[in-house]
Amino acid sequence: MFLLSFASMSIPFNCEEFAQSKRMFVQGFPSAFFSECYNCLMISLQVAPEIEITEETETELEPLYRVIIHNDDVTPMDFVVRVLTSIFFLFQPDAIEVMLTAHFKGAAYVQTLPKAEAQKRINKAHFAAGLEGYPLHFSMEPE
Repeated sequence: MFLLSFASMSIPFNCEEFAQSKRMFVQGFPSAFFSECYNCLMISLQVAPEIEITEETETELEPLYRVIIHNDDVTPMDFVVRVLTSIFFLFQPDAIEVMLTAHFKGAAYVQTLPKAEAQKRINKAHFAAGLEGYPLHFSMEPE
């Protein structure tokens, strides 16, 4: 009597029973892995491919830019807060603080983003303001 072990599963195996039945199915393993030889079960071993470890190369990060909102006397405060929350993903209290800072000081820092992302969000904000007929203006400057 032999004992076949597969990971966490062990199967008792009798060579004589195998030789008599000629048909044995081991659950979860295809029959191609098993062959009959001298009334015993031989397991064909497969060689695993060699794993090549490659060193990661660091990619250069895009330069960061600060997004600035500018005050105007036409755009409603609730619209400015809506743009800051929906396009720049600021939380409501932060958006209100940025809006009030721009209102009282003339301009306010919104957030720092990679150049392409900052430009994309500024364009979205300008487009949304243009659709509503407001002169809301954002700019960006290198950090």
